[in-house]
Amino acid sequence: MAFEAVQIAYQTDDVRRAALVHSAQFGSGPFFVSEHIQLSSVTHEGRPALLDHSSAYGQWGNVMVELVAYHEVSPASLSDQLGVGTCGLHHVACFVDDLAEGLKVMLDTGHELVADAETASGLRFAFVSVAGYGHLVELYEPTPRLSAFYAMVKSAAHRWDGTEPVRPILSG
Repeated sequence: MAFEAVQIAYQTDDVRRAALVHSAQFGSGPFFVSEHIQLSSVTHEGRPALLDHSSAYGQWGNVMVELVAYHEVSPASLSDQLGVGTCGLHHVACFVDDLAEGLKVMLDTGHELVADAETASGLRFAFVSVAGYGHLVELYEPTPRLSAFYAMVKSAAHRWDGTEPVRPILSG
């Protein structure tokens, strides 16, 4: 099973401000912001959970950067495992050919499932706590829609002239 690292994510309290700072410090961007990302389901410890968050996505050289801010998370054990209220490295996202198999490999090697979720558009993802690394790993399959999003962010960075470093994600 291959785990292709495709994104590094940082937790912050304000994704727009963090995107401006990251862009100014590192030349990353532009960042595309999605507020209160709609999730159709979230489970934690086998039970329904709440995960309300916003994210900004930009390109930093060859890697996508996600800046994430949590608005409301429950139960408290999920909030604790996600490090809600802290800032810093949050997760490394990896593409896997088969999410169920990727999760099985992670769990069989002693790591812990923190959350299993699905977006309103049908993208399933999972956060796994990886002992000894100090951050989570996010797993998902590179669906055509997700791959197109990654390509859009990368393409925008190649054409970017430095103006308008923070932008809304346009639907459609």
